[in-house]
Order: sequence, then C-alpha cells, then structure tokens
Amino acid sequence: MSPISHLSKPLGLPLSAEDLDAINAHLSDLTPEDILAWAVEYLPGLYQTTAFGLTGLVAIDMLSKLTKTPPPLIFLDTQYHFKETYELVEEVEKKYGVKVNVFKPEGCENVEKFEGKWGEKLWERDEGTYDFVVKVEPARRAYEQLGVKSVITGRRASQGGDRSTLKPLEVDSTGLLKLNPLWAWTFPFVEWYMTSNNVPKNRLLDQGYRSIGDWHSTSKVEEGEDERAGRWKGREKTECGLHKDYFEMKAEAKDATPATVTATG
Repeated sequence: MSPISHLSKPLGLPLSAEDLDAINAHLSDLTPEDILAWAVEYLPGLYQTTAFGLTGLVAIDMLSKLTKTPPPLIFLDTQYHFKETYELVEEVEKKYGVKVNVFKPEGCENVEKFEGKWGEKLWERDEGTYDFVVKVEPARRAYEQLGVKSVITGRRASQGGDRSTLKPLEVDSTGLLKLNPLWAWTFPFVEWYMTSNNVPKNRLLDQGYRSIGDWHSTSKVEEGEDERAGRWKGREKTECGLHKDYFEMKAEAKDATPATVTATG
C-alpha cells in the first residue's frame, strides 16, 4: 500500500509532518506534469501565484493541457513591473483563457498613489517595508479574499540561494501549502520546454535578462552568471519576501507607516 494512500481528496488541513514527508517522497519521483496532476486532485483551495517568469509560464502551459479548469492565477502588481511584463499578462490571459486575479498595494491603484502614500524609491529607503507592502500584504489579502489554501510557485532548487534546499511541497508559517512542481528542473530544461511548446514569454528575455521582477531591482545577466544574478544585484538578497516567514515580515513592517517611512527619506 502506498504511504499516501490514506490521504483524503482534497487533503485535510493542517498537514502533519509525517504526511508531508510521505508526500514529498512520493512527488520527488514524479515529472512536473504528474506533480501538477496530483496537485489538482489533492490540494485544497488551489491557485497559482505567478510573476510570469519562465518556470511559472511552463506550469501554466502544463496545466492547460492537464485540465479544462486550471487553477486561477494570482498576479501581484507592485506598480513597478516592466511594461513587457504587463503585456505578457494580457497575452497569457488571452492564450490560455485562465483568470488572472490582480492584487495591488493596499489603497494604491497606480504608481502615483503609491508614491504619494509612501514617497519615492521606498525600496532604497526601507527595503523590508517595500517588500511587505507591495508583495507580502497583497498576497495575504488575496489568499483571504479568494479562500486560497494552496499555491503553485515557480521556484526551482537550481536557482540557488534560499531555494537550493527546495522540496516539491512545503508548508509555510501560516499553514499555506506551497507546491513547487518544477523544483528539480534546471534552466536548460525550462528553456527547452518553452521553445518546444511555443509558450509565450517576456520579450526582455531576448535582451539578456533571465529572471525578471521590478524594473528597479532587475538587470541583465552576464555570461556565466547564475540565472538570478540580475535580481537585487550587489545585495545579499535572493527573495522578495513572499517566501520568507510571514510573521517575521509583518513584525518588521508593523512600525512602518507611510508618514514615518517618508519622513526618513
């Protein structure tokens, strides 16, 4: 009998450490497509969070071929994405017919309102608060409003940094299940799939970029550099806050208000 044959569909939460270990042992031997097929069947409240990077796009394409009703997408609009990223969002929505739920910093419909509230270049003056207000808080708001219990991510172990010890399925400090279907793939595998399946991609990828986030913290990657070397270049940082401890991020940002942050700039 399979060590996960006793699990309910969808999974009952919270998930025990023993069940999580058994699930990861099972998923570790599967292809990304099979991991995603398992997720559609087992994971409750399943959505895909994506910034429309390469790995996320591969997952979107795979899901479109696995099910007629793929998990809806959650896109966190920081207000500082490249215009090519916004164009890609529209292209993906049109090609795959999947709903994209867009969440922005609270009370900020555009960059003018954001900077009117927090001041200019908040990412330079208080990077932790910036990450919290443009990514972490909008994500938690999305999960609460949409009833999200599980998310599909585009993280891979080969991206290094905090991701080097990645497993197929994780549970974060809030109890949210995070599925990493392409956790074991390398960049060449991702490129191969994108090309072979004619998956839409960000036009910046043909200009020397590999991992694309906000325009102010994204640069081109030099020959021989790690694929995420262009993110927060020159800083000891590998994650934006979404995949860090939520309660720690919240505690660090709790004393930061628009007035105090702007005043220190």
